[in-house]
Amino acid sequence: MRPATDLLVQYATYHRDQRNISSHFVGIPMIVCAIGTLLARPAVAVGDVVLTPAVAVFALAALWYLSRDLVLGVATVLAAGLLFWIGHNLAQISVAAGLGWGLGLFAVGWVIQFLGHYYEGRKPAFVDDLVGLLVGPMFVMAEALFALGWNPALQREIVRRAGPSHLRNLAHGA
Repeated sequence: MRPATDLLVQYATYHRDQRNISSHFVGIPMIVCAIGTLLARPAVAVGDVVLTPAVAVFALAALWYLSRDLVLGVATVLAAGLLFWIGHNLAQISVAAGLGWGLGLFAVGWVIQFLGHYYEGRKPAFVDDLVGLLVGPMFVMAEALFALGWNPALQREIVRRAGPSHLRNLAHGA
């Protein structure tokens, strides 16, 4: 049960190129929405509540985010909840449309992620630690909140331990 600071620092070490970080602002929400779409079926009604695999995945992820850092956890859960809700609605159009949207968002989201890692010159964090798949949305939310002035001490600690963001010179590979 590593704290948010350690998780964000570890993730940030794989994400220092500004183009890579920017790509994650597009790719990660697409992937989260895709997961919500693809897991929206089958649905089982339990009284007035409709349960789906997406509900179970979201609930477990929400508990994990909230146990890392309350403010960052709440923000990440709200953003992921919105994306899962959009995904749920996409899945309700029809089975074919749900699959099309889900697979399309998932594939394009990952292409964008890997393009960002091309600029980074480094493999994605989840290759070395699968928890990186959960940290990604939290990292994007932290970066968005940092841009709004939230928790400058945490931002400074991440930069101190992971290094500053930059634009990697692709011609020199450094």
